[in-house]
Amino acid sequence: MFRTRLRRPALTGAALAVVATLPGAAAADAGDRGHHPSDRGLSAVVRYTEYGIPHIVGKDYANLGFGTGWAQAADQICTLADGFLTVNGERSRYFGPDAATDGSLSSAATNLSSDLYFRGVKEAGTVEALLGTPAPAGPSRELRELMRGWAAGYNAWLRKNRITDPACAGADWVRPVTALDVARRGYAVSVLGGQGRAVDGITSSRPPATPPAPLTGAPGSSPDPERAAAAARELFAAGNATMGSNAVAFSGATTANGRGLLLGNPHYPWQGGRRFWQSQQTIPGELNVSGASLLGTTVVNIGFNDKVAWSHTVATGVPFNLHQLTLAPGDPTAYLVGGRPERMTPRQVTVPVKGGPPVTRTQWWTRYGPVVGSLGAQLPLPWTTTTAYALNDPNAANLRASDTALGFARSRSVQDMAETLRRTQGLPWVNTIAADSAGHSLFSQAQVLPRITDELATRCSTPLGRATYPSSGVAVLDGSRADCALGSDPDAVQPGVFGPARMPVLRDTPYVENSNDSAWLTNAERPLTGYERIFGTIATPRSLRTRGGVEDVAAMAARGGLTVADLQRQQFANRVPAGDLAAADVARACTAALPGDPEVCRVIGAWDRTVDAESRGALLFDRFWRKFTASVPSAQQWTVPFSPADPVRTPHTLNTAAPGFSKALADAVAELRAAGIPLDAPLGAHQFVVRKGDRIPVSGGTESLGVWNKTEPVWNTAGGGYTEVAHGTSHVQAVGWDGSRCPVARTLLTYSQSSNPASPHHSDQTRLYAGERWVTSRFCEKDILRSPALRVVVVRG
Repeated sequence: MFRTRLRRPALTGAALAVVATLPGAAAADAGDRGHHPSDRGLSAVVRYTEYGIPHIVGKDYANLGFGTGWAQAADQICTLADGFLTVNGERSRYFGPDAATDGSLSSAATNLSSDLYFRGVKEAGTVEALLGTPAPAGPSRELRELMRGWAAGYNAWLRKNRITDPACAGADWVRPVTALDVARRGYAVSVLGGQGRAVDGITSSRPPATPPAPLTGAPGSSPDPERAAAAARELFAAGNATMGSNAVAFSGATTANGRGLLLGNPHYPWQGGRRFWQSQQTIPGELNVSGASLLGTTVVNIGFNDKVAWSHTVATGVPFNLHQLTLAPGDPTAYLVGGRPERMTPRQVTVPVKGGPPVTRTQWWTRYGPVVGSLGAQLPLPWTTTTAYALNDPNAANLRASDTALGFARSRSVQDMAETLRRTQGLPWVNTIAADSAGHSLFSQAQVLPRITDELATRCSTPLGRATYPSSGVAVLDGSRADCALGSDPDAVQPGVFGPARMPVLRDTPYVENSNDSAWLTNAERPLTGYERIFGTIATPRSLRTRGGVEDVAAMAARGGLTVADLQRQQFANRVPAGDLAAADVARACTAALPGDPEVCRVIGAWDRTVDAESRGALLFDRFWRKFTASVPSAQQWTVPFSPADPVRTPHTLNTAAPGFSKALADAVAELRAAGIPLDAPLGAHQFVVRKGDRIPVSGGTESLGVWNKTEPVWNTAGGGYTEVAHGTSHVQAVGWDGSRCPVARTLLTYSQSSNPASPHHSDQTRLYAGERWVTSRFCEKDILRSPALRVVVVRG
């Protein structure tokens, strides 16, 4: 198995005994006399520095996992426990069947839908089968040991500590977990973009007793292709996503010292179980990595070591496809393949329900995957007497994402990282952007995607698929044809997926950048082409965030001499590309649009085109822009259309004559005034978060504005306008190297380490974020030991 060991003479076995030699540091021993069978003999050293960031040292993977599970539980016990309820299908038992989930581990609308799906996965032994698959198709021995240790550490913390977080203090649903529970959580993350997106459709699909009322056309007809194509596009629209990201890597050709630079800016939810958590993980002589982990995972998902740094962005590749089934005459639970009938497999699932009898439902599974009755709320897929639809999600056979992260953590170059991607093939729904200390850069869209070639889609798409595939990348294949099987690539680790040779990759250009558009404009001077449609589009309009991001980073690369400080400035530039393109046009047209209201024109004209907390006019432009882009079709928004020959600068020149322009502006003004908000109010006075009763102003802007530093608050007119941030900038890292053994790294976890309001680390980094300040990473031993906040804990099973 490929592995590169760290060569760090300062990190020896002595690090495990660091407690005995730390001058002036009080070491707390968290052990006791009792041992649980699953954690007997495990231990780790956890050294906390500023902002509650733990530096975890274990002698091997099981012990490192133990320290990681312990430290995550200390900060996030309630959020973690809630997630373990989810993957065990027990939300309805404790919270009732009709309550909404937080959406962290699937798109399920209710607890009952979530439980039916996850309990079905559990009872089918799906994760156990994946754990029994030998590497590389299955998880490595190191990952299994990390999961075993993580569960033991979580349980040990739970056994030895009193919960102070009011979200779950005294709750009987906070219980010990197993390594299998940890693996189930990893599985849920892997299928988020496939089965996880279709949970409601999987759990609600029913065979017809009688022909259903027609949705369109004649009884038993398929969904209208044009409407379905629009619904599929909407399903993947960036403006509707709760996860996104920006990332850029600069090669040594652009930097002050010839070494690489990386700025990672993932956009994730600010509440719930899809939050990041910071740490440093060390096994002396084997592993030393710092960064952020998704809660409940055992590894650093985005981070850096002394030689490489990486981040991820949510990719445009569609990680699933549909098969349209031709049903056997007279039996809606049998379907034809190659002219022969195959019976569906019923999966009967019973869920305990609070305050009522258990609920039993039957799911129906095929050789392709589960039958789905809908894909999101917008795209119904009716199960008629002649037709049904099954969802193929190749990530339902993938527990390799954490092995990819482990490989990155041990890498010494971006070439090592590329080899890790080739070997593990574990990333379900993200791109990778990376830089190294030798000055190399890397972009790779190494996703686990169904092997839908354009040729296969042309040959095997149903009429529905001929509409959805070109418009959104959602393939709908004819499931009745044996010659429409997905096939295999010789370099793929599992059947039915693309191998690495077919994936978009770009290396060693002055910059590689992604803001959740396709790989095409990763570098505007070196467009990527030649990949299949399922990976994303080529020569199509880019989002304003992509256009603004490419403008910014291309200018930085051309200027050269870059340092980490330049990355920090880019993160908080808070430039509004939509404002640069359109605000002057709005100001010129507003007198005619709103005669008799000169304040509107004055505020828009004077706005500084940023979303800094002090910016006046940003609120007005934001409310107008949301309404304008929602009500005016994209083709009518600009007078100069998109040109593939000039994709960063087109389209441009706002179409102020478009029907809906004047109304959008008038409605935005009325909305602000109804909420009692002055049109020129500072952004930060109304875009904020509340921590311990204090309103903390937050800069940044929404997706449609094109702002790099994304902030998506919740609008509540009755509550006075914007309220809490729902999602946006999360764990930021700006990383470079100076030739020493210590990377030059600045980080920021916008919502802070702990969701417990009683914790001193519930809002400390949030206040840093509000002030546009950073944490200087303490990666090397000498820097950890010099921390004025140093606190050392020895944790034992």
